[in-house]
Amino acid sequence: MIELRDKTILIDGRPRLVLSGEVHYFRLRREDWQDRLAKLKAAGCNTVASYIPWLCHETVEGRINLDGHSRPELDLGAFIDLCRANGLWFIARPGPFVMAEMKNEGLPYWVYEKHPEIVPVGWDGKPATTHTVDYLAPGFLDAARRWYDAVMAVIAPRLQPGGGNVIALQLDNEIGMLSWVSNCPDLTENVLADFAVWLKAHHGPEALRRRYPFDPDAPEARRDGIRSPAESYAPALMRDLGHYMRDRFARYVATLRTWAEDAGIRGIPFVVNIHGTGGGRGFGFPIGISQLYPSYTQDAGYLSGSDIYFGNLTFDNFQDLYLCNAFMDAVHRPEQPLASMEFECGDGNYGNTYGNRLDPSAADFKARMCLAQGARLINYYVFTGGCNYKLDPPPQDGDDRIAFTGERHGFAAPVDPEGRLNYSYPRLANLTRTVAAVADKLATMKEERDKLAFGFIPDYFMTEYRHPASAAMAEIVRNLEANRGPGAWETMARAMLLGGYRFGAVDIQNRPLDVETTPVLALGSARYMDASIQRKLADWLSIGGGLLLYGEVPQYGMEGEPCTVLAEALGAEISGVRQAGERYFLSLAADGWAAPRPEVRTHFAQTFAAPSARALLRVCDTGEICGFETAVGKGRAIVIATAYPCDIALFRMALERLGAVAALRHDCRDHGIFMTSTANAAGERFIHLLNLDGFDKRFRLYEHGQPLFGGREIELQARDGVMLPLAMRFGEVKIEYATAEIAAVTPDCIEFRPTQRLDVIAVETAREIQLSSHYELQQDSPTTYVVSLRPAQLHDRITLRHESASDG
Repeated sequence: MIELRDKTILIDGRPRLVLSGEVHYFRLRREDWQDRLAKLKAAGCNTVASYIPWLCHETVEGRINLDGHSRPELDLGAFIDLCRANGLWFIARPGPFVMAEMKNEGLPYWVYEKHPEIVPVGWDGKPATTHTVDYLAPGFLDAARRWYDAVMAVIAPRLQPGGGNVIALQLDNEIGMLSWVSNCPDLTENVLADFAVWLKAHHGPEALRRRYPFDPDAPEARRDGIRSPAESYAPALMRDLGHYMRDRFARYVATLRTWAEDAGIRGIPFVVNIHGTGGGRGFGFPIGISQLYPSYTQDAGYLSGSDIYFGNLTFDNFQDLYLCNAFMDAVHRPEQPLASMEFECGDGNYGNTYGNRLDPSAADFKARMCLAQGARLINYYVFTGGCNYKLDPPPQDGDDRIAFTGERHGFAAPVDPEGRLNYSYPRLANLTRTVAAVADKLATMKEERDKLAFGFIPDYFMTEYRHPASAAMAEIVRNLEANRGPGAWETMARAMLLGGYRFGAVDIQNRPLDVETTPVLALGSARYMDASIQRKLADWLSIGGGLLLYGEVPQYGMEGEPCTVLAEALGAEISGVRQAGERYFLSLAADGWAAPRPEVRTHFAQTFAAPSARALLRVCDTGEICGFETAVGKGRAIVIATAYPCDIALFRMALERLGAVAALRHDCRDHGIFMTSTANAAGERFIHLLNLDGFDKRFRLYEHGQPLFGGREIELQARDGVMLPLAMRFGEVKIEYATAEIAAVTPDCIEFRPTQRLDVIAVETAREIQLSSHYELQQDSPTTYVVSLRPAQLHDRITLRHESASDG
């Protein structure tokens, strides 16, 4: 039985980490399956995931091949069974869409040919530019239902609760992504009619007449009014269309789940995959969250899975991944843990051009951060490459293959199409085996957080559909994009993390905002914000909340209507904006407790008349206030309404004035260190550290002002990450602390990966400790200190053997 409970994954009642790798059985010769599974298992994984492409298994309508009778590599049941024989769980991803560089995104050609009405048109009736379809079109649903019935007949007998090894089922893939990236909403006649029903239910007849100057029940009028909106109602349509699409996606997901359950799929979670990262950044990922969170939070039994494509995790983008995970968690149900269904691994050579070479630390760093934030499932994508065979019948499209990447697929994978290991494999394998060694600890650990949360407004990311000719839509989107991501992420979030803060996120749109659970809130704010959210913030401030607002104090609601509820609560009148120009060098001067600081250049500042506030930042040449601190009832707000740079000390000072103090600190002046901590109910802990730079760093760590690790200096190697244990027990052995990383655990032995010039392991045990000549023991009862005598670079493992007298 697979259960989701309190942000953990329980398999037969035991909390587990699912460490998976994507292996596309259909892209491998059947005789190569065992080799690839052996390499996956050697890398420390306990699970295999794979898409199950409809395109491959039903090339001709009604001729479904899932037993390999025409191509041996299409025997799905045999592959799942081989995974089981290798002691590996399986995650099934049967689509209908699979993407994976497949032609038609994995849908059979005949589906489009038989049902041309499912192909969407977008704005102004223009054809869709991607191979998406109308998910709820009757023709598509009829065809997809038959596919689900066939594939579930193979999966259902192999479910883990029934003695098999299938532990999860993904419903479709990256729902809504194709229409988002092409700005082409699925405006088929079926969708327009369904949207009209939704509009009437959502607004009511009278409000709807005031809202739109066309009759939603008249097909021609609604077709023109929705596909080619007038400026007078364009912002309202953008908002309604976004909310409707979320409801539509949720209904589609619920339909797929019903089909699966009707076919006997029970006792395992249903996964919904979230899209949105790309180009090494995560600014777009919350768009995927905002599109799909109603789908995976609509009922128990769902598990959301992220797409993690950040390339190298660096000083530039590390805060992106941290925030993406935090935002996922903010909208989750209480039982839902973090998971990643497409976790980038390999060398980055996606185009087979050697033009994007990733550092070996890339997957290592991202996995460490995700695990530190509570990820319970990571699926390395794609773990092994393969071959795109030719379709029969051929589509006659130039190469006739199943995918558009040519004959070879997965050039960047740790295991290449021919089965060779590339340079990314060893570090990925070392990390996965290390995680597996302490998986029982990590599986229940939660991130320890300071009294601080990052505000998340899902509707700030509801910008995927905007009419190309609408200036009103464009202005709202431009302002939201400027403030929701690059501003707050690049400055405030980065400063918070580099300042040692550990924090989650809170959905201030849909969840209560409580002073007890969220005493201090950091919020990236735009010029637009719903009146209900503005009131919620004002009420929370009045009863004692502490708000750090970065960006702009809102002037309008989300449809452009004037709304200054929050500004009025802050006692601030928005007087205007200042923007830098070609010959106007907009600069800021610090004031009040923010001074003295050098003047800094900026490109934007929102200005205020705030007679009761304490000025913190002013426009240099006019003296206008663009940053201030003010009391609101029992609470306090600090507003930085300008593009201020990443001044770590300033943001730390602001947060401390609001009551949020970072418990973890280090004394490295070079920054570039990500750190957080996790703990379980027994008080066992890990300190998680990443050195984001290409040079070594030495520093000491402190918690609540007290030194950790006995006050010993930590040396973090260039581009290295560690999980250092504190108060961790293995049977009769308690690791008080270690500067080395636990790499393997057996009943009579603990292996460590050395990380320092001279590593120290502080142990409490009644057992006898046996060491080689490269270490010495220092006794300070009841603690024994195991001290290495050689630098980490000169030895691969510290082996701590412990035997009781009865062991002989």
